[in-house]
Amino acid sequence: MDKDTYRVAAASSDGIVVNSHFGKAGLFHIYEADDDGGIRHLEERRLEPVCNGGNHVESRLRENLEKLKDCRYLLVSRIGGGAAAAAEDAGIIPMELAGLIEDSIEELIKYRKLQSLFDEYGQ
Repeated sequence: MDKDTYRVAAASSDGIVVNSHFGKAGLFHIYEADDDGGIRHLEERRLEPVCNGGNHVESRLRENLEKLKDCRYLLVSRIGGGAAAAAEDAGIIPMELAGLIEDSIEELIKYRKLQSLFDEYGQ
């Protein structure tokens, strides 16, 4: 049986920690993960930050989410309510999980396992 793998975009300025606010992030590290704990770095993606000098550029928000649409999850240090809703509308689940990228992805895996238990028991 094949493992369910999924892509995760981590907003990180250094490739080590999730340390960027979504609106200010210009660099995303893309990982492939699975619920057995497999984590593999795939690539870096450079995007124009959504916030420019305190101004929110709506068209750039849509463009950036389009460029991340192959990712199921978006890990950030912070994300505003409007951007989080837009990500969800694009089919991407945003999560504020600051810390080492691999630790943050491991927390995501734990979350997915817990969610599957709730789904299994109809909660």
